[in-house]
Amino acid sequence: MGRTRSTWSTKGVWFAGAALAAVLALTGYALFGGDDGGDAQGKAGSSSSASATPGPTESYAAPEDWTEPQRWAALPRGERTDERGSPVGFPQTAEGAVAMMAAANSSVIEGTRTNEDEQLRLYHSYIGKPDQSEAAEERVEQGAISNGEAIWRSMGLKPGDPLPAGAYMRTHVVGFQFIKRSPTEVTAWVLSMETQKAGEMEEEKVSYTRTLLGAQWQDGDWKLSVRATRHAQDDTQGKPEPEMVAVGDAAFNSAGWTAIREAS
Repeated sequence: MGRTRSTWSTKGVWFAGAALAAVLALTGYALFGGDDGGDAQGKAGSSSSASATPGPTESYAAPEDWTEPQRWAALPRGERTDERGSPVGFPQTAEGAVAMMAAANSSVIEGTRTNEDEQLRLYHSYIGKPDQSEAAEERVEQGAISNGEAIWRSMGLKPGDPLPAGAYMRTHVVGFQFIKRSPTEVTAWVLSMETQKAGEMEEEKVSYTRTLLGAQWQDGDWKLSVRATRHAQDDTQGKPEPEMVAVGDAAFNSAGWTAIREAS
């Protein structure tokens, strides 16, 4: 397995990445009131993100030797895409809820697509209607613009400049742990990997985020929910957070993560 390293060096740049990793990390300003006092510093070069403001941590180098994950899950696909191009319509199972969480934590910035485009897509597609409002949308938009500028600066670009060929920032979920499961509410930790490249000839940078999420069954689909996420916060209060490590690291198994395999 190739060696990768998280190299974020400032809180501003790091949060730009974390905002991509989880839609609630951005909407936290609007939905959780912008609380910045609840984060624990993550291990392994990553964020522990139950609120809106993760900070920088030590670098993490993935091991060269591959250790097969002990737990795998083939998460179901959404049965359709919505008007914004997001997969929706997940089955009413615990795995269906995690599949929605994974979709809500999957983002791509490349070409002409901006951070604002992606965060507004995630907000409208995956935040439950009871937690949406004009004020929330406006704050998500403003936060996405600000963090988009930080992403551009982290790539050595002037905000607003077009991305050079081969430049991108991508986030996807690589593992999860259930906290509680019921037919109408599921809470879980999700482990995401974020990759950033500033151009064709630039080195790819990798970082990881660990995010606490809650989903509720609403109007025939799973949606991210402030109430469910608060339940997850209550249930994990005072308990150790799972270590953030790459799939293939022996610590991935000891930390209790389940790896995700693409469903057929």
